[in-house]
Amino acid sequence: MARCGAGTPFLPQLSLLLLLHLGGTLGCASVTVHPRIVPLGSAVTASCTIQRELCRGLQQEKVRIRWMLDSKLVAGSQYQGPGGTEVSNLTLPRFNHTHARLWCCVEWNGTKQRLSMAEIRAGYPPAKPFNLSCALNLSDYGLTCQWEQGTDSHLPTSVVLKYMGKPHPPPDGPQSHCSACCRSRGETVTGCTPQGGHSHCTVPRQLLHLYRQMEIWVSATNALGTAESEHLCIDPMDVAKLDPPTLQSIQSIPFQTDCIALAWDAARGTEHMELQCELRYRAPEDPAWAVRAAAGAVTGIVGRAGTAQHCGFLFGTQYHFQMRCRRNSASQMAHWSKWSPGRNYTTHEKAPTGKLDAWWGAQPAGTGGRLEVQLRWKAPGQREANGRVLGYRVTLSPRRKGRDPPTMCNTTHTQCNFSVPAGTTRVYLSAYNSAGESSPTEVVLLERKGQPPAGLRAVPRGERSLWVHWEAPLAPVIAYVLEWQRVTAEPGHCSACWQMERDGAATTALIQDGIEPFQRYNISLYPLYEDTVGVPAHTTAYSQQKAPSHAPKLHLKGISKSEAELCWEPLPVEMQNGFITSYTIFWANSITNGASATVNPSLSSFVIRGLKPSTLYKVHIMASTAAGSTNGTSLTLVTRVLDDTEIQFLFLTLGLVFVVLVVLLICFQKNERMKEQLWPSVPDPANSSLGKWVPAAVPQEPLQVLAAREPGPAISTVTVLEGEPGKQPGKEHPALPAALPALSRPYVRQEGPGEPVQYARVGGGGYRGQRLLPEPAPRFYENLRGSGGAGDWGFLEEPPATFPLLQGLRIGGAEELHE
Repeated sequence: MARCGAGTPFLPQLSLLLLLHLGGTLGCASVTVHPRIVPLGSAVTASCTIQRELCRGLQQEKVRIRWMLDSKLVAGSQYQGPGGTEVSNLTLPRFNHTHARLWCCVEWNGTKQRLSMAEIRAGYPPAKPFNLSCALNLSDYGLTCQWEQGTDSHLPTSVVLKYMGKPHPPPDGPQSHCSACCRSRGETVTGCTPQGGHSHCTVPRQLLHLYRQMEIWVSATNALGTAESEHLCIDPMDVAKLDPPTLQSIQSIPFQTDCIALAWDAARGTEHMELQCELRYRAPEDPAWAVRAAAGAVTGIVGRAGTAQHCGFLFGTQYHFQMRCRRNSASQMAHWSKWSPGRNYTTHEKAPTGKLDAWWGAQPAGTGGRLEVQLRWKAPGQREANGRVLGYRVTLSPRRKGRDPPTMCNTTHTQCNFSVPAGTTRVYLSAYNSAGESSPTEVVLLERKGQPPAGLRAVPRGERSLWVHWEAPLAPVIAYVLEWQRVTAEPGHCSACWQMERDGAATTALIQDGIEPFQRYNISLYPLYEDTVGVPAHTTAYSQQKAPSHAPKLHLKGISKSEAELCWEPLPVEMQNGFITSYTIFWANSITNGASATVNPSLSSFVIRGLKPSTLYKVHIMASTAAGSTNGTSLTLVTRVLDDTEIQFLFLTLGLVFVVLVVLLICFQKNERMKEQLWPSVPDPANSSLGKWVPAAVPQEPLQVLAAREPGPAISTVTVLEGEPGKQPGKEHPALPAALPALSRPYVRQEGPGEPVQYARVGGGGYRGQRLLPEPAPRFYENLRGSGGAGDWGFLEEPPATFPLLQGLRIGGAEELHE
C-alpha cells in the first residue's frame, strides 16, 4: 500500500501502515476497469471493493474511498456492499490520456493511502500501411520489401510482412495488385517481422518462389483492430534490382550528320535476361535531361556488348550520356538499375546556318566623303552555330565562287567599326567555324526618318528583367529593334544590349540580358519599315527599386535673420537606387517643434522662411524613392540679428551723422560769430596789461595771508599808478615808461589789534584831484576779452567804496577801465 497524499503526521501514518502490514493487504482491495484499453476520448468505468476483514486496522474505522487518476483527485460514488465490503464506482465520461494509472485510496486520519491500482490505455486502431514495394537483390536473391506506416495509434502495435506463394498466375495474367479472391485455399501464410521498429523486412531465398507469383502484404494489429496494406501479386524476378550497365563508346555517324552510335556492356548476372534500357543526355546549358529508349529489347550475353543508334543531336555540341536497364517484363513493378557512370562526347561540327540579327549606326566621316559605320550583331544560337564560331567577316559584296570580296572587318567580337564610301547602302555579314562559313546576311543601311512608336513604357517583370510595352505605329512594321543602356555617371556603351523583335505586329518585348536591380536603364525602340528606319521612342526604367544609398549633402548658400537658402548636389545615378520622388527638408530649433517641406526632385536648392533672428537651427534632408527614404547628415546654422539691408541702412545712417558732425565742427571753426555765441572769450587777468604797468624798480611785496583762525576777506595787492598829464581815458598808451617818477605808497587800513593789512600801493602824482564815484555794489567784470592770450579770461572785483578804484587801466590790451 502506498501513500496518496502529503503532509500527513508521521506517527499516525506509521501506525496505520503497521496495522495494514500485520494484517496483510493481499485481497484487501481490488480495482476493476472496463475496458482497460479504449479508443481515445471514450468513457471508462471502474469499481473498487474493500474487504474490511482482510484489512486489519480498518475494521472499526469508517472507510472513505477516494480515486486518484495519476495525481489528480476524481470523485466517485461509495456504498456498502454485501459481506461488510465497501464499494466505490467511478465513471470517466471522456478519457483523453493515452496512458494513465487509476488508484483506489482510503482516507484515514486526514491522509489518502493507496490500496490498489489499474492501468488504462487509450488510442486509435492501427493505420493502413501504404507504398509497399519490393526488390530482389541478385547478389543473395533476398526479397526486400519496404512500406510507410500510417499515423501513430498510441497503442502497442505489431507489424508483420506476410507473403504466400501462388502455384499459377491469375487467369488474366500477371498483376501488380491482387484481392483476397485470388488466394488459393490451402496455401500457407508466412510472416516476416521487422526489427527495431523499422518499416522494411527481407524474405530469404529459401522462402521465395522464383518465376512464380507471390502475394505480399503488410498487416498492422493492436488491441483496437487490424489494418492491412494493398496486396501485391509479383514474380520476384520481375522486381529484381540490376546493376547499371557500362558505356563503352560513343561515335558520330558521318553519313547521318546528326546521329551517334553507342556501345555498352550489360551488368554481370543479367546474361540470361532480356533487358530494357534507357539513355539520357544533356548539354551543359540544358536545364533538364533528355531521355530516350536505348533499345527495345536486348538479350544480354556474356562478353557481348549492346549497341544502339540515336539521331537529332546538335552539331559541335558536348553532351553528357548515362544509361540504365531493367528486366524486360510485363510487370509494372520492375525496377530500373541505377544510372551508369557518365560519359562526355562532342558531336562533329558543321558550317553555321541561318541569318544573323544585325543592328547598325552610321554618320558621315570628318573628311574624304566617307561614312563611319558602327555594326553590331547577335552571336548565332547553338543550333545555328553548329559548333564553336571562330569569327565574323564583314564585306561590301557577297562571296562568290572564285572571287573574294574586299573585307571591311574580320573579328571574333560581335561588333565592328569601319568606314565605307559615301553612298554605300549595303554590307554583308557572315560567321565561320572550323567546318565552313555561313551564307552572308545582307545589312541595309537605311535612313532613320520613319514614324516613331507611341506609348513606350517599361515595367519590372523580376529583379533582372523588364517588360516593354508600346503602341504600334499606323504604318506597317516588319520588325523592331530594342536598345537599352545602363545609366552611369561615366559615359559607357554596351554593344550587346539590344535585341531584334522579328514580329512586326508585336507590342511587347521582354528584356532579360544585362539587367541588374537598383540600376537605371535608358530604353529606346526603333521600328523597322520596308524602306526606312523609324525615329526611336525613349523611356527609362528600373527592374527593382530601394531606398537611396545616401542622401545629398546640404550646403548653406545664404542666410538672413528670417531665411536660409540651402543647396545640394544631385545624387549620382548609381546611388539613387530608383527614381527620386521627392526631397524633404527638416529643420528645428531647441524651443519649437520641427517643421518640414517637400521639394520637387528636379530642384537642387530651397529657401527656408519664417525663421527667428539669432537662433540656432539643425537642418537635414531626406531623399525618397517609391521603395523607401534615406536621411542625410545634419547641418547646423544660426540666423543673423539683422538683415543685410538693415546693416547697410545702419552704416549709412551712422556715416551721415558723422559727416554732419564734421561739417558742423568745420563751420564752427570758421564762423567767428558762431564761435562768439557758443564759446565767448573771457580775458585772463594773468595776461592783463596791469601787470606790465608796474615799475620794474618797485619791489613786489608779498601777500600777507591772515591766519587761519582770523576771519576776514581775501587779501590782494593793488598798485596805483599816477596817470600822465593830458592823457585821456580810453586812449592806449604806446608804452610804459622805463621807471615811474615816484614810488608807490602803501595804503594801510587798521582792522583791529594786530598787524596792519596792506590793500594797495598807490603811485604818487597820478590821477590826483579826481572825484570819487559813488560807491556801487560789488560786481564782477565779465566778458572782457584780453589781447594777451587767445581765450584768456579774467575777473576783477571792485574794491570797497572807502578806497578809490582806479579806472582806465588797460587789461590784456583790449579795453580801458575808468574810475
